[in-house]
Amino acid sequence: MNRGFYTIMAAQFFSSLADNALLFVAIDLLVNMKSPGWITPLLKLSFTLFYVLLAAFVGAFADSMPKGKVMFISNLIKVGGCLLIFAHVHPLLAYAIVGFGAAVYSPAKYGILTELLPAEKLVAANGWVEGLTVLSIIFGTVMGGALVGGRVSGFLLGFDMPLIDTGIETPTQAALCVVVGIYMLAALFNTRIPDTGCVYGHQERNPIKLISDFANCFGLLWKDKLGQISLGVTTLFWGAAQTLQFIVLEWANRTLHLTYEQSTSLVGVVAIGVAAGAVISARFISLRKSLTVIPVGIAMGVIVMCMTMVNSVAIAYPLLILVGLLGGFFLVPMNALLQHRGHVLMSAGHSIAVQNFNENLSILTMLAMYSLMLRAHLNLDIIILLFGLFLAGTMLYIMRRHQANQREFDSVALIGEAKH
Repeated sequence: MNRGFYTIMAAQFFSSLADNALLFVAIDLLVNMKSPGWITPLLKLSFTLFYVLLAAFVGAFADSMPKGKVMFISNLIKVGGCLLIFAHVHPLLAYAIVGFGAAVYSPAKYGILTELLPAEKLVAANGWVEGLTVLSIIFGTVMGGALVGGRVSGFLLGFDMPLIDTGIETPTQAALCVVVGIYMLAALFNTRIPDTGCVYGHQERNPIKLISDFANCFGLLWKDKLGQISLGVTTLFWGAAQTLQFIVLEWANRTLHLTYEQSTSLVGVVAIGVAAGAVISARFISLRKSLTVIPVGIAMGVIVMCMTMVNSVAIAYPLLILVGLLGGFFLVPMNALLQHRGHVLMSAGHSIAVQNFNENLSILTMLAMYSLMLRAHLNLDIIILLFGLFLAGTMLYIMRRHQANQREFDSVALIGEAKH
C-alpha cells in the first residue's frame, strides 16, 4: 500500500466519523424541538434516499474529474448541510443535504481504489475501508452523544475566543462546530490525494442519456456471471445489516430487558465483529478465492435465528460478535470482486453508482418490511426467524446460482482480467 492509499483512508475515516456524529446531534436537536417521535427515523431515510435518487448521475460526476477533487467537493457539501442547521433550517432538510454530499462522495472513495491499486490488493484495501468505516460508526456514535451531553457541551461553551464574540450559545451549536471541524479535516486530507491519471473521456450531462447509461450499466453488471453474484451478496448484506441494527435494539429491550443505552452497546458489539471479520478476510482471502466465502453468509443467517433461544446478556455479546464477524468476513471479498468486475466492464464511478443504488434500495425495502411487521404486531421471535431464514435462504440461492454459472463456463477464470 502506498502513501496515497493511507491518505484516502484518513479522509474516509474523518468524513464518516462526522456523518455518524452529526446524526446523533441532529436527533438531540429534534428532541429539544419536541418533534414527534416518528420524525426521528426519517433522518436516516432522508440521508439514504439520495443514494437511490442520484445513482444515475453521481457516477458520471465522479468520473468527470480526479477522485480527490470529487471527495473535496462532497465534503464541502456536507459542511453546507451543517451550516444550514445554524441558519435554523429543519434538521431533516439539513441532514438530507449531508446525505446528498455522501451520495456524491461514495463513487469517488471506492472508485479511486481500482485506479490506484492492482486487482490483487483490492481485498486488503476493502478490509481497510470497511474496518475504518465500522470504527468511524462506533466512535461517531459515542462522539455524537458526548458532544450534546452536559459535560462536553459545558466545556465547549465555556471556551471563549479573546475579543471575539463567536455567537455559539447552545450545546447543539457547539457540537456542530466540532462536526464541521472534522469535515474540514477530511477535506484537508482530500487535497493530498494523488491524481491517479485515469481519464474516462467526456462524461454525459444530458439527464435522459445519463439515466439510459445507468440502466445499461445496471443491466451489464447484473448479467455478468461474476458481477451478479458479488452484487447480489453485497446488496443483501447492507439491507440485512441496517435492519439487524433495529432488530437488535428491539430484542435487547424486549428479551434482555436492557435500557436504551445498554441496547446501543449491543449494536456496537456487532460492528466490532464486522471490523474483526473484515480484517481477517483481508488478511487471508485473495481476490481469486473471494467466491469461497459465500457459505459463510448462510451460516450468518442460521446464527441470527439462534437469537430467539438467548435470554442471557453474557451469551448475547459473543453471539452478536460472531454474527458481525461472519458478516465482515464475507462482505469484504465480495465488495472487492464487485469493484474489480465494475472496473473491467465499465468505469469505476458508474460501477459504484450501480452498487450504491442496489444496496440502498435494499436498505429502504428491508427496513420498510420490518416496520410493517412491527405495525402488524408480529411476535419479535417470529420476525427474527423470518429474517434469518431470508438471509440464509437468499445466500443459498446465490451459491447455487454461482454453481450453475460455473457449469456453463469457468467464470472464476475472469478474475484478474484486464479492463475491456
